[in-house]
Order: sequence, then structure tokens, then C-alpha cells
Amino acid sequence: MKSSLLFHTDNNNGQDQLPSTPGQIEGNVGTDTALERNTGSQNLPEGKLTQKLKQTLENHRGERHIVVIQDFPDPDALSSAWAYQLIAQPYEIECDIVYAGTLSHQENIALVKLTGLPATRWSISSLKDRDLSIYQGCVLVDSQGNTSQLMPYVKQAKIPIVIVVDHHTKQGGGIQGEFVDLRPKIRATATILTQYIQAGLLDFNSNNITHVRCATALMHGLRSDTNGLRQAQEQDLLAAAYLSRVYDPQLLNAVLQSARSHHVMDVIERSLKNRLIKNNCSIAGVGYLRYEDRDAIPQAADFLVTEENIHTAVVYGIIHDETHEVEVVIGSLRTHKLTLDPDEFIKEALGKNSQGRYYGGGREMAGGFEISMGFFAGSNDDSDYTKLKWDLVDKQIKHKLLKLINPENKVVHA
Repeated sequence: MKSSLLFHTDNNNGQDQLPSTPGQIEGNVGTDTALERNTGSQNLPEGKLTQKLKQTLENHRGERHIVVIQDFPDPDALSSAWAYQLIAQPYEIECDIVYAGTLSHQENIALVKLTGLPATRWSISSLKDRDLSIYQGCVLVDSQGNTSQLMPYVKQAKIPIVIVVDHHTKQGGGIQGEFVDLRPKIRATATILTQYIQAGLLDFNSNNITHVRCATALMHGLRSDTNGLRQAQEQDLLAAAYLSRVYDPQLLNAVLQSARSHHVMDVIERSLKNRLIKNNCSIAGVGYLRYEDRDAIPQAADFLVTEENIHTAVVYGIIHDETHEVEVVIGSLRTHKLTLDPDEFIKEALGKNSQGRYYGGGREMAGGFEISMGFFAGSNDDSDYTKLKWDLVDKQIKHKLLKLINPENKVVHA
């Protein structure tokens, strides 16, 4: 792959959509409207696309579906899943919105609490007590299945994938679904769900408190994934205009004003102390973090990229999940350099795992990566070993990033 550094965010209020298992997570090119049904894809006018979705919902009338979103859901995923749940209700389809990770970003916690957004955390350890046979279908929203630890269990239970709606490029692995709507040129999945609503799949009503709260969540998801609408495309702006008739601006403002925790501030402080500046790029390793503080990494990257004369920032650390005895390296990239494509940069810098999946990727202005520590995970009761392990990770990531940042390669330049 030749890194031409063209351009594609994950601004998700400072969150990155990172895979639970190493793999590609973001994209930046593709058809504007794609419907893929097992055998391939075809461009369809929006009207026909809506009819396809309506027919799919009708075919599954009266069923119960599990709506799986990424392990660490962002506002786009949360709001879009909620919108889908409401769209499915007239077809008497009962939907359970679930995720396997945690809500750690303060805005996401506020969004769920203040709107009453019906998303439920399912820990992997609790799955042994859950009867997945009650579901007749699985729906993926703002995801293609590679960002959730729940998907292996869904497949094991032989629950068919009914619907996939996402604004990222195809992630590989052969998407199998009755209805698959991938639109990479749209900046947020919330835009796609809003278009479904505009097309008449839901009678959105400003007198309905649930609709008002869902519209507020969709507006937050749309703003989050378009960097406050600054990176929005025409369709995103039209969706925002439609939502402006229904959403509650005071409620949205309350969500946006949620405060940073002291843990996040500590990680930002660490990133400032540890940053290495090279050729207008800031690289910072922040050491070990608790599982519930992983969203501090993208927030630190958001902060570092605001420094004078810095156009790109990368922050990374080792996340330790004591409950499941899992360790992964999590990283976030933020940039305001128009000629730098985070997707190509991360993929070229870090490469693929043994299964051929990229460790990370990106969209416009931002990206992220996740690398499993595998055999080297754990043993953190030995301080010497823990320090040695971090030093190795820190040096390896810096080495790979600096190969591209090095001005001799003419890949990133001021």
C-alpha cells in the first residue's frame, strides 16, 4: 500500500470506534448508496433502498431482534440503534440494543442517562446465563460486526444477520445480510437513519417525548461524527436540518456540557509529559490505563493536536481488563492536515495481523488502532516485567510511526 495521504474521523466526541479483535475499523471511499445482498452490491435510488428496507422489516414482522453495536459505543452508534428500534416497532419487531464493552466517555454516559436511551451492556461473562435462542435476527448498526465481542456468540447461536447499516467502507470478512446499506460518503450513520425517517419509515413527531429525545440523540451522533458539522456533507446537513425541527437543544446542551473526569485529565497530563514532537507531529505513549478509562486516549489526542505548530497527534497506551484478563494496545490519531489520510497512514504504519486484518484505520481527520498483547498480557504483579513490556510497546509503536513521519520518506511533511 502506498500512503498517498489523501485524507478519512472518528470524532465521535473524542471516541474512536475500535475493534474488539484486531481489524480494520474505518474507511474513506465507496459508493454513495450501496445495497449488498450476499451476492454483491448495486447502486439503488434512495426510494428503492427504502422500499427494500420496508420489505425486509415486513418479512420479519413480529420477531425479536438483537441490535449489536460496537463494544465502546459512540453517540452515532447509540442514537442510530435507538432510531432503528423505533422504526422497527410498527412492524411489531422487538429490539434489544446491546454492547459488550462500557460507556466511559462522559458525554456518552450523559447521553444515555439524560435521554433514557435503551442500550444495555452485556458482559461476556454473563452470556452463559443468556438464552440467545429468543432472537430470530441480528441487526448491526454503525458496525459490520468486527467491533463487538458479542458477534462470535451471535454466530454460535446461529442467529441470522438481517440488517446492516453503516457509514464505513466494507470491512471484509464477507458481510451476509438480507439488507446491507453501506454509505461511506455519508459522514454519520445517524444521517442514514434520519433519511429512513424522512422517507416515512417513522412518523417523527415533536409532540412525542421519545421522538424528541431520539432526535436529540441523532443530532448529537451526527454532530459528533462530523466534528460539529464542520466535516458534514450535504446529506448530513440536510439530515441535521430535519432533526432541528424535532430535537431538544437544551437537552443536547446538557449532554455537551458534561465534565471531564479526573482520570481523563491525568491521561492528558501524561500525554503532555511524554510527547515526542517530530516534524509537526506529536506522539505520546501514556502507559497503562484501566479498562474503563480507555476513552481518555482519544481525548488526549484531541488535546495534543491543538498545540501550536502541531498538525497530527497520536496517543496510545496499554488497556488492562482485569475482569477478562485481557490486555490491548489502544491508540488514537487526530489531524488537521488535509493531505494526510489517517486510514492509509495507520494501515501502512502498523500493518496487519496473522489473519490479514489491519490493526487500525481511520476516516477524515482521525483514526484509531488496537493491538492485542496476546501471549505477553498479564503478569503485572512484577513491576520490572511490566516496565519492560511497556518500554517494548512504546519503542515499537514509535519506531513504526516514525518510519512514515521521517521527512526523508516525504510522507508527512510540514
